[in-house]
Amino acid sequence: MKKFTILIILVVLGIAGFEYYQRYQPQIAQITESLKSGTAVENIRSEIFTPGGLRAKIEAANSRLTLSGVIAQTNEQRQFFGKPALKENAQLNQAAMSKVKDMFAGQYFEHISPLGKGPGDLAREAGYVFITIGENLALGNYKDDAVLVQAWMDSPGHRANILNGQFTEMGAAVLKGTFEGKSTWLAVQEFGKPAADCPKIDEFLKEQIDLGKLEVDRLEAEIRAAKAELESWPEPKSKQEVDAYNQKVAEYNNLIKIFNNRIDTQKEAVARYNAQVAAFNNCIGK
Repeated sequence: MKKFTILIILVVLGIAGFEYYQRYQPQIAQITESLKSGTAVENIRSEIFTPGGLRAKIEAANSRLTLSGVIAQTNEQRQFFGKPALKENAQLNQAAMSKVKDMFAGQYFEHISPLGKGPGDLAREAGYVFITIGENLALGNYKDDAVLVQAWMDSPGHRANILNGQFTEMGAAVLKGTFEGKSTWLAVQEFGKPAADCPKIDEFLKEQIDLGKLEVDRLEAEIRAAKAELESWPEPKSKQEVDAYNQKVAEYNNLIKIFNNRIDTQKEAVARYNAQVAAFNNCIGK
């Protein structure tokens, strides 16, 4: 009678364990699949605006362009259209000059160099940490800075960069040299919104989420293995066998609890990270 009672308790415990797992299995599967695929974690946005290069239609015999003049004329246009002036940034000036020199050296007039470098690469090389970058290019002997900037304003894509409300800083570079066998000027505007303008994202938290995914996978594999072991367990016939089975059921139920705690921790971390990314992305869009 005592053995029968123990066996009944054992079966009830085993069923309870299985039911506990089965009850949460749809939620577990949904969450783990979401975590594995990465869809639970929001993506950080970044934007780069690059309208095609502008070539002068009318060229002056005496052409003179200056860095300070290009920035001043750009800010005059922005203020005229109700946009705040852009702050001159030395790193963006450096990126712009690198672009001008590289175009003369490589004899190309594109946003992407023959080696595959774009405005984002040049900004990063200059030490500028950005969330948004824009670049305007011009080629030709424009009479002066005002004529050059007006030519950019007369081109829809370049005008959009100049008046873009997302940008808060800019740099520029102008240089005269030989291009396609002709003495001419190359001019570059670099626009930026630095990462410091937007809420910071905790990259350490992202690392913890990635590690959490691995832990979720490990625990899920252990649960499946433990469940399979219990389902194939032979019917206990002695107290020792009953005790051994009960121990396995207890270990199984404990795995479920650990797994659910891990999932709750992971969900909370993902929610915090996604909130940070959403605030960051919202800042970019303003």
